[in-house]
Amino acid sequence: MTGEASGIVLSKQDLREVTAFAAACAEAVLEVFEGDQPDDLRPRDAIDAAWEFARGGERGKALRDRAWAALTAAKSADTAAAREAARAAMASAGAAYLHPLAKATQVKHILGAGAYAARAAELVADDDRSVGAGHLEQTLHRATSVVVDVLKRFPAPPSGGGRVGELIRMLDADLRSLTLAE
Repeated sequence: MTGEASGIVLSKQDLREVTAFAAACAEAVLEVFEGDQPDDLRPRDAIDAAWEFARGGERGKALRDRAWAALTAAKSADTAAAREAARAAMASAGAAYLHPLAKATQVKHILGAGAYAARAAELVADDDRSVGAGHLEQTLHRATSVVVDVLKRFPAPPSGGGRVGELIRMLDADLRSLTLAE
């Protein structure tokens, strides 16, 4: 995939690495949603679809549909933590749709799952921000050098977005400061 006038180039392997990173982030809090809605498989299905793409599958309608279904599941959850965990699952499948546009908003495709997962962890811990910071630290260890390289091709994320937006910006700053070996 070549970028438009932006000059950002994303290979299918780049997209697979970003999606694997997002799926691992979402998977870390899936139990939060499943504890709230044990019979609702939509977030798990979204994460499974993300992993399928990351491991060589194709992007297509089924992947996009599972992302949307996880978002719908978030709206039906009983707790705020479960809603954020389902949004992390949605973001994991949505990561496969990162576009080669030099727009700050595209960073959410890379880091959204990690930020939603950190927010879910905070909410489980009675909105303890130190838990979110600790969760972001674990997220840093999930990032490969490819994920960091892809992130650095995009502008910094925009302001706004509430606490999840703040977590995205924190994660972005931390990842951009990393130097990882291949």
